[in-house]
Amino acid sequence: MSSHQSPVNSVQSEFNSAKNAEFSSQNCQNLSQNIEFKAKLPSKLAKLNPFAEFDSMPHLHASAKTKEIDNLNSAQPREFDEPNTTHLPLHTLYESKFEHDACGIAAVANIKGIASYKVVQDALQILMQLEHRGGAGCEENTGDGAGILIQIPHDFFATQELGFELPAKGDYAVAFMFLSPNDEAKELSKKLFLEGLKEKGLEFLGFRAVPVNASDIGPTAYKAMPYFLQAFVKRPQSVAAGIEFERLLYATRRVIEKKAFSVPKFYICSFSSRTIVYKGMLLSTQLSEFYLDFKDVNVKSAIALVHSRFSTNTFPSWERAHPNRYMVHNGEINTIQGNIGNIRAREGLFESDYFADIKELFPIIAKESSDSAMFDNTLEFLAMNGRSLEEAFMMMIPEPWHKNKNIAPQKRAFYEYLSTLMEPWDGPAAIVFTDGVIMGASLDRNGFRPSRYYLTKDDFLILSSETGALKIDEKNIKAKKRLEPGKLLLVDTEKGKLIDDNELKEKYAKAKPYEKWLKSLIRLEDLPFKDYKHKFLSKDELVLMQKVFNWNYDEIKLSVETMAKTGKESLAAMGVDTPLAVLSKECEPLFNYFKQLFAQVTNPPLDAIREEIVTSTRTYLGREGNLLKPNEFNCKRIKLSLPIISNEELFRIKSVKNFEVAEFSLLFDYEKKNLEQALDELFESVEKSIHKGACIIILNDKGVSQKRTYIPSLLAVSGLHSYLVKKSLRTHASIIIESAEPREIHHFACLLGFGATAINPYLVYESINELIHNGDLNLSYDEGVRNFIKAVSAGIVKISSKMGVSTLQSYRGSKLFECVGLSSNLVDKYFTAVTSKVEGIDIEDIFAELIQIHKKAFSSTNGALDSKGIHGFRASKEEHLIDPLVIFHLQQACRNGDYNEFKKYSALVDSKMSNLRDLMDFDTSEAINIDRVESAQSIVKRFKTGAMSYGSISKEAHECLAIAMNRLGGKSNCGEGGEDEARFFKDINGLDKNSAIKQVASGRFGVSINYLVNAKEIQIKVAQGAKPGEGGQLPGFKVYPWIARARHSTPGVALISPPPHHDIYSIEDLAQLIFDLKNANNKARISVKLVSEAGVGTVAAGVAKAGANCILVSGYDGGTGASPRTSIANAGMPWELGLAETHQTLILNKLRDRVRLETDGKLMSGRDLAIAALLGAEEFGFATAPLIAIGCTMMRVCHLNTCPFGIATQDGQLRERFTGKPEFVENFMLFVAQELREYMAKLGFVSVDEMIGRVDKLRQKANLTGKAAKVNLDKILKFLPTYNQTAVHFKDFAESKLEKTIDYRVLLPLCKEAVQKEDNIKLALEVGNSSRTFATMLSSELTRIYGAKGLKEDSIQITAIGSAGNSFGAFLNYGIRLEIVGDSNDYLGKGLSGGKIIAKVPPNSDIKADENIIAGNACLYGATAGAVYLDGIAGERFCVRNSGAKAVVLGTGVHGCEYMTGGVVAVLGDIGINFAAGMSGGVAYIYGAHNKTHINTEFVDIKELTKADESELKALISEHISYTNSQKAAQILAKFSPKDFFKVMPRDYAKMLEMLALCKDEKEPELAAFLKITNGK
Repeated sequence: MSSHQSPVNSVQSEFNSAKNAEFSSQNCQNLSQNIEFKAKLPSKLAKLNPFAEFDSMPHLHASAKTKEIDNLNSAQPREFDEPNTTHLPLHTLYESKFEHDACGIAAVANIKGIASYKVVQDALQILMQLEHRGGAGCEENTGDGAGILIQIPHDFFATQELGFELPAKGDYAVAFMFLSPNDEAKELSKKLFLEGLKEKGLEFLGFRAVPVNASDIGPTAYKAMPYFLQAFVKRPQSVAAGIEFERLLYATRRVIEKKAFSVPKFYICSFSSRTIVYKGMLLSTQLSEFYLDFKDVNVKSAIALVHSRFSTNTFPSWERAHPNRYMVHNGEINTIQGNIGNIRAREGLFESDYFADIKELFPIIAKESSDSAMFDNTLEFLAMNGRSLEEAFMMMIPEPWHKNKNIAPQKRAFYEYLSTLMEPWDGPAAIVFTDGVIMGASLDRNGFRPSRYYLTKDDFLILSSETGALKIDEKNIKAKKRLEPGKLLLVDTEKGKLIDDNELKEKYAKAKPYEKWLKSLIRLEDLPFKDYKHKFLSKDELVLMQKVFNWNYDEIKLSVETMAKTGKESLAAMGVDTPLAVLSKECEPLFNYFKQLFAQVTNPPLDAIREEIVTSTRTYLGREGNLLKPNEFNCKRIKLSLPIISNEELFRIKSVKNFEVAEFSLLFDYEKKNLEQALDELFESVEKSIHKGACIIILNDKGVSQKRTYIPSLLAVSGLHSYLVKKSLRTHASIIIESAEPREIHHFACLLGFGATAINPYLVYESINELIHNGDLNLSYDEGVRNFIKAVSAGIVKISSKMGVSTLQSYRGSKLFECVGLSSNLVDKYFTAVTSKVEGIDIEDIFAELIQIHKKAFSSTNGALDSKGIHGFRASKEEHLIDPLVIFHLQQACRNGDYNEFKKYSALVDSKMSNLRDLMDFDTSEAINIDRVESAQSIVKRFKTGAMSYGSISKEAHECLAIAMNRLGGKSNCGEGGEDEARFFKDINGLDKNSAIKQVASGRFGVSINYLVNAKEIQIKVAQGAKPGEGGQLPGFKVYPWIARARHSTPGVALISPPPHHDIYSIEDLAQLIFDLKNANNKARISVKLVSEAGVGTVAAGVAKAGANCILVSGYDGGTGASPRTSIANAGMPWELGLAETHQTLILNKLRDRVRLETDGKLMSGRDLAIAALLGAEEFGFATAPLIAIGCTMMRVCHLNTCPFGIATQDGQLRERFTGKPEFVENFMLFVAQELREYMAKLGFVSVDEMIGRVDKLRQKANLTGKAAKVNLDKILKFLPTYNQTAVHFKDFAESKLEKTIDYRVLLPLCKEAVQKEDNIKLALEVGNSSRTFATMLSSELTRIYGAKGLKEDSIQITAIGSAGNSFGAFLNYGIRLEIVGDSNDYLGKGLSGGKIIAKVPPNSDIKADENIIAGNACLYGATAGAVYLDGIAGERFCVRNSGAKAVVLGTGVHGCEYMTGGVVAVLGDIGINFAAGMSGGVAYIYGAHNKTHINTEFVDIKELTKADESELKALISEHISYTNSQKAAQILAKFSPKDFFKVMPRDYAKMLEMLALCKDEKEPELAAFLKITNGK
């Protein structure tokens, strides 16, 4: 009988009536195989069961044929939506498109193609061991998703009672479907499925209900659970087995999906004759128990891919679980919006040799889903249309070939050819893909995801995000390897061989004559430009044009002039305090309504400066070719090196032959037509021209007159781009914008991000010519133009890199912006898919302002441009929140303790119309007496000062803030520059200068175990309000000796903070860092600092699930340090939006009560705090206001070390001018608290806790005028209309689960006595990948007793056998020696603080140490002291930001010793590319002259060894041999020759060492050397 007529309805009924009852059956027994780990422990400690975490690993057995069991939940009909957000509030800031996910992935393959139950079970076993890489929400038994992709288990299906005769293997296909449990929807789905089969001529064999055991899944997952159904379909005789049958199935599935598009919960997980997917909203530990098929030993496969999902959100979604149909993906496609737009646009170009009607496959992206699913859709489409799966993958995620000098010419030609057809799908990714025959795996170009694999002697490949997830006999291991950035690994099970990257890519590079075809590609610089002439505007004409296009004097001086002079963008400081564009009384350029998005937590930003090798600004002009048919005509395009083109280059393009160029004017008579009509006419005209063959569209706004104004360039470009995408015409033509509008880097980024191919800013060039003529620029016109183009292009790369986007091709059209203050109608039509959470002006308002600007310009009699006072205050110009009068009243109030004066100050601040909060008012209908309100002394305990580093501000200012906050019971934040350890204890006067909050930023300056142990709160700085997504650099002239000591660096040598944390590339990485820090200080709260942007709420949900205790949402307008001008105002959003979205999203995810929310960003008054609390904040941060209280007057020269008040400087003479006192800060805090009390009394709240989240007490002000009247704050203020006098806020922190760690259960009890008595102890035990952050808690407890000095060398010796988990030996103090016999995962020795770590190959292993990997990525990240000896190869970014440890290793991956500032490293083998990028201190010795080509020499020199170097290096190698018994090291030492090595030495570091030697007899040698070095610059 067929399986859908199951005989176990009684079981179903019983289960439905008692869901959580234990389901038992003879064939469903969960037998476990106990894996024994023997530790060398005293018998009296056996009762501790220290290895419980390794016990009871399930090994699933199956008896005879599994009885078919129908879906046990099907008797309860329910309605479902995907995702289950049906009941979201009408007004909410949450948007599902901002959901992110990361994960653990793994794959097992038998290289010879032998299918077995073992492959499936090993994959499921690995999945369970990756549980910590998956996510769980508010319910511990509801997972974010887990799944497996395997070959069709023919032997299994052949043993089932299906009710029909099963054809031979390969002659049938299986569809695995999720259907709605609702009977009506279920039957409709089946009906439409059968209709689709009939339509495509496929014979239906029968259905099979998939048996499941749902007893262990959580309520949320259970409530959303679909009905599980498999359908069997026979191969027609006329269709060949294999890829031909797969194509038919693909086309059939697309027909069915379109038919069932609106059917609730209908989803086809897989439909193939080769593969099948089992997945669900499950924990990684639940999958094998949930699907009962896995109990049967006949479920065999030669390939198995598994995935464990960690989503930032926990809304129920079975569909979004991985695998997709062809792959598993750990990562984030940052360019997804542009990619899907381009794929949609290309549908108009596609012609296929494999599908008679290719349109039935459209849309290729079936529907908006996760980035992984949309990638999978596109990969499948390419693979079904003639590309092999691996070639399709290389097209979508190419390696970084543009700037790779060592790449073979044929391979370069292959990639360049593909780049003319398709942009990369860019972002951090580890992907494993399969079609059931081949299995491939690859990493993104940056290596931002971990992936390790073993090859065994019995022909298995075992790949996983972590090594050690599957226990394998060392004697059976043939090799231990890692996936390398941009490299591809392929298993061909039909040929029974493993194909490496070089062999694979060489094959495809030679497949077509790509080098010959590329001769059709035209380089712009090769085009003729004879007869080119240009007449510059007169001064009067120039000024008129500048006024017409809304320029101002500040932009010319601070932007155009600076970039033309230096080739770099200018810096600024102290954030932004001018109104949002929609609140400004001035007519703002449309660009200013858009804010740049940036990466935080779920994916990393890039370092476009130090890792420039992976970036590209290349672009192409002309019509794209047909992606599906490779030929020489496809690359008949024009290649541009940069997207900003000069007038001469534009002339060349206009004159090019064999390319149809069409020009369109953006001008229109504003008295005869409105802006919308002008746009509609433009779009229609361009469409007609493309249909006639135009392939280069030029939009220009030249020729304005009194009656003819222009369409704003951004509106024209974005609107046209969106219009052409919808018409599937965008890839038929390029868009060049020839405009007078763009002059700031942000303007260019907007134009490119919204679809422009190239930009000619002709009025900029006119302005440069005038600046030269006036003597403001002392260079030639060509130099000025080149410098400007260079600066803008670099700025665009930096902006795109904030989102982790490497190439301009991928950035174009990606729309990585959000807007504030534009109407949804305007956005939907012209800026499609861009987030607009605050409604505002419409196209009519833009038109009105355009006419106003136009008429004002033509009526002006002033022959010069006006200054608007955009950055610095100017009287009668743009309003500033902090003007001289505000500063005066605040300083008077704080210095004199005068609350009345403070009220004058707050009245001024609160009267301004600059921020969204200024549009809000209060409901004061329930006022109470202020005497009932919580005291100011209690309230200030919620207050914090901002993270201003010791280095950005002076010692006096830094300590002043700390003293004040400690007196009040609040918290000061030390910032990212470390802290003088003397401040951890009260001074002789009893002053407590210790910063309660210790920050952990990307530079890890001064982050040692002692630093962490002395914190009350540890803050992970993911992003910074003034420049989110960017790193920073402390120039050498600011690194005074005392700053260098706190940061563990060298005086006078520049220090770099990289844009990303190199141990946070994903949400599970953040969870690991939080876990590390909790182990380092189990008494401190862990806080994560985010910056407000669209989607920050979903990120915060992930942060909460990752274990953070506090989440800080910073506003874009804060920031006290230096930042690029373009970042200060144009990246990030107001805290009001970010805070509200975070609060709302955490409530929707039922996570709000486990974290405390904090906000900061120009908080100035009690009113600001009242609004912040009502929007969800429990704690409040202040930076600008306290600085003003102690003397700052907003001179905005913080980055120049010239602060006249001794605050933002290290200069001794200037510091003497500091007059601030802790009392001034205390007064400010108490005054703000008192003012908050007054608002609380008006609002009717006795305590701050009562008011948190009570957004019902806020409303939008009435009677607003101007643009402000158009603003709509409903999504902020009307999230939850009723509260019944309560709101969800923090209750209690989630359990840290530290008691489950091996440190807590084993190491602390065993070592307690030895630590207390300073005795020696030796231990040995087995470990696995779940043994994370090994010995860090032990190091922490040791540090609490002995401080930074720890114990004497090697007092505690621990040998760990196996595969160590992430962060092995993190923050290890002096006196602890760890030895790992086996291998280790990522972050070994992170923050090493004096300890010693040894890693060596097991004695029973046959692998060669120098050919195999022994440790993962980012080893010794931020190490300050200690030693590491690795007898094997380490992964990417070895010794990143090392500032004092010594290390010996047999080889490294890419970006080794990046940002290193101290210590010594010896590499006894090969290094990866970009070694020593940003390295400013320390020394590296490299074996092998061939490695010199991999050194980044921007900061360093390559030198021969001196005699002293020889001695140091020999000693290091000898130590390495003594600890590891390394054969490779012994061979090198036995035949030692200094010529075999070279030294990598940072230039500035070498100069400083020489100067220190010269100044050794000075009273203060370091200071003397520093002053001589810096004054000499």
